[in-house]
Amino acid sequence: MQYTFLLKQKMLDVGKWPIFAFRSPEELKLIRQACIFGSAGNEVIYVTGNNEVFALGTNCSGCLGIGDTQSSIEPRRLDILCGKKITCLSYGSGPHVVVATAEGEVYTWGHNAYSQLGNGTTNHSLLPCQISTNLVNKKVTEVACGSHHSMILTSDGEVYTWGYNNSGQVGSGSTANQAIPRRVTSCLQNKIAINIACGQMCSMAVVDNGEVYVWGYNGNGQLGLGNSGNQPTPCRIAALQGIRVQRVACGYAHTLVLTDEGQMYAWGANSYGQLGTGNRSNQSYPVPITVDKDRVIEIAACHSAHTSAAKTQGSQVYMWGQCRGQSISLPYLTHFACTDDVFACFATPAVTWRLLSVEPDDHLTVAQSLKKEFDNPDNADLRFQVDGKYIHVHKVLLKIRCDHFRSVLSNNNDEIIEISEFSYPVYRAFLEYLYTDSISLPPEAAIGLLDLATFYQEKRLKRLCQQTIKQGISEENAIALLSAAVKYEAKELEEFCFRFCINHLTVVTQSPGFAEMDHDLLKNFISKASRVGAFKN
Repeated sequence: MQYTFLLKQKMLDVGKWPIFAFRSPEELKLIRQACIFGSAGNEVIYVTGNNEVFALGTNCSGCLGIGDTQSSIEPRRLDILCGKKITCLSYGSGPHVVVATAEGEVYTWGHNAYSQLGNGTTNHSLLPCQISTNLVNKKVTEVACGSHHSMILTSDGEVYTWGYNNSGQVGSGSTANQAIPRRVTSCLQNKIAINIACGQMCSMAVVDNGEVYVWGYNGNGQLGLGNSGNQPTPCRIAALQGIRVQRVACGYAHTLVLTDEGQMYAWGANSYGQLGTGNRSNQSYPVPITVDKDRVIEIAACHSAHTSAAKTQGSQVYMWGQCRGQSISLPYLTHFACTDDVFACFATPAVTWRLLSVEPDDHLTVAQSLKKEFDNPDNADLRFQVDGKYIHVHKVLLKIRCDHFRSVLSNNNDEIIEISEFSYPVYRAFLEYLYTDSISLPPEAAIGLLDLATFYQEKRLKRLCQQTIKQGISEENAIALLSAAVKYEAKELEEFCFRFCINHLTVVTQSPGFAEMDHDLLKNFISKASRVGAFKN
């Protein structure tokens, strides 16, 4: 189980988890991060706005880290972690807990009968203890826990494991438990990992070229290798050849992955319908799972549950698997705004699948304040006139954020600047980007912004445009997007569009865009497609 991405959603209702039922609304407003875990969702660790860390609950095996094994209905402070800025947290079934801080340090505590704390012993730990063996000068960016083993990812893409190893889940090549962190090598030796996850007794890593490597227990086919044999060292999932995976999530004995095209695949145990295939048959190979033909942007599962969830580009949240005792074998559309609510209301136990992070409701960050001031005529000292419409901005911010404006505005006292090279929506999106660091254009409109980013030599904006355009690719517009990528020398987007065209070749070649394709582009496309074997029978 892994927690890396912190949910930053204003007014997330942490009170939906039963463990918070006795806390007052005033107390809940102070919470900025929270992790609910335990065999019945009966333990919680949370962080307040001033970086104080608290815990409450049944405290099995000292998993609250408060120095004793006494249960507590009232919050108790974890002094060792206060001020440390927790960035990710995961837990096992004992439970044991592993956290990483903003400094890249690792702390563990709780159950340790299988050396899952990585401190070289099998003694339970009642207080958080920093783990540094073999991790000196390493910055940990992600942590994941199986039932009784632990895994971490470093900033340089290395994977380390320790703990229970009866099925090879540590990836060392043996089945002996591992008492301290050791780097997982074998097939991962020269790979750069970008994401990790653990099932109950298996481990997985996604590397930067989109390949997925798996090891450990495989009795339900959860490794996706086409068999049910355990794997003591990392093995690439050959069935995903040519598919670029971005994220992996592990349930109790099933696996979900998300590709760069927004496609979801699932495999492993399916007795509760947790694969979303419409039946309850286990799958030992990856199977594509469609969610109402929409692009998936987030997948969710955790090793203590048989529940799956996903969020689409259209902000719809689906759930399937074991949901409050019911077995749902196809993705079911919910009314929830986030996948976390699925686990709060329908998972058994009611636990978090990732570390929650809640933005304060009554305080504007610098970024939020700047966003609020964009196109606000009250304080602006410059107006751009585009297509007869005005956009209100601040000269000093434009000069700070953009080399082009630093030059243009240095000796310019004009209060109005006319723009004729770009459309109003595109230029407004560009200026808004300078205030927000994000773009708010639909994918099909982002091509114009890509043109502007190329013209102004805004490399980061160019990357954001490419990401946005990727999200809107379809069989109908793939050729048009490929053409734009070539025109604006967006190599990454060009490669993505080309791979999409190859993967959907029959439909793409029958589209109007293909018939109207530029002669030179068509010639290059056919040549490149031939080289990768696209026209072989």
